[in-house]
Amino acid sequence: MAIRDRLSGNEAIAYAMRQINPDVVAAFPITPSTEVPQYFSQFVANGEVDTEFVAVESEHSAMSACIGASAAGARTMTATSSQGLALMWEMLYIAASMRLPIVMAVINRALSGPINIHNDHSDSMGARDSGWIQIYCENNQEAYDSLIQAIRIAEHKDVRLPVMVCYDGFITSHAVENIELLEDEVVRNFIGEYNPEYYLLNEQNPISMGPLDLPPYYFEHKRQQAEAMRNAKKVVLEVADEFAKISGRKYGLFETYKLDDAEVAIVVMNSTAGTAKAVVDEYRSKGYKVGLLKPRLFRPFPVEEIVGALKHLKAIAVMDKTDSFNAAGGPLFTEVTSALYGRADGIKVINYIYGLGGRDVKTDDIAKIYDRLLDIVKTGNVGEVYNYIGVRE
Repeated sequence: MAIRDRLSGNEAIAYAMRQINPDVVAAFPITPSTEVPQYFSQFVANGEVDTEFVAVESEHSAMSACIGASAAGARTMTATSSQGLALMWEMLYIAASMRLPIVMAVINRALSGPINIHNDHSDSMGARDSGWIQIYCENNQEAYDSLIQAIRIAEHKDVRLPVMVCYDGFITSHAVENIELLEDEVVRNFIGEYNPEYYLLNEQNPISMGPLDLPPYYFEHKRQQAEAMRNAKKVVLEVADEFAKISGRKYGLFETYKLDDAEVAIVVMNSTAGTAKAVVDEYRSKGYKVGLLKPRLFRPFPVEEIVGALKHLKAIAVMDKTDSFNAAGGPLFTEVTSALYGRADGIKVINYIYGLGGRDVKTDDIAKIYDRLLDIVKTGNVGEVYNYIGVRE
């Protein structure tokens, strides 16, 4: 039976961690993720979990401790943001290459400099090719649900990769929303016991981890890692199907909103998708065929499925809450256009960078983007592909 409550995103994540009851959590505080280990440490102090909580001196040490714990066979979790994720950079690659199923909540915050504590996606997008699975969440409910599913995805025998569950700092992390929680026993039955096949403390099957890997084998190990990432897409859907049975909430690789008969659409992630849905409803009421696609799984990127959802459109705007500084477009834009290339070449696609450093994106801003798309369809004139919205220039 669902438990109805009102929680912030960070409270919901900490609550899910309590229900998961990981063996080890190693963390270092950084805004706006600080509340996650803070709330969870209270569960530890109160004896509500059996977790070994490791308070470390930096985020680099936090991920290092997680790697050591996971390599030893422990179910391991952490949380971070922004500069904290950047300080983990070296260790992110090591965790992924060692095939360690660590689950980390990433509370998205702008990456310095200049110093900024507010939300954009520069932190997790900067780590997009580190080998971690990445799941993005629109609201508190999705963050809670995704963290629970992430355990199953990461630990699956065909995957064995770490997972980031990303949600917007302050917008989602600190905003209180109504939420439906699962009962503790239901969560624990869903995730099951963690019984790794290979780990350092298994004296019956001694192994080494992180050894020197020279040209005769390194390439093959990276190919295996890439294959595990390909496998993750199928596992994400399988886990989502099982989660729907216990929760009534169904998740896919992405969410579509009034897209089936749309002529134009916006592709956007996380909390801004909620704002965009309101604009879709307004334009639909006026007779315009507009829609929305909200990616949930960014790594691995579901190329075939996204093309299938978008291929009937005439024009698309992809919105990025970070800039790639490549003079060509943001990371989500380059992924979408790469997916469409050779599969749906007739669609006109433009990019908008928005919301950097926490700049508000309003319904009026999104309405301007839909107006631009409708004009592209009417005139056939695409104009500038690489655009900014909401910036003074």
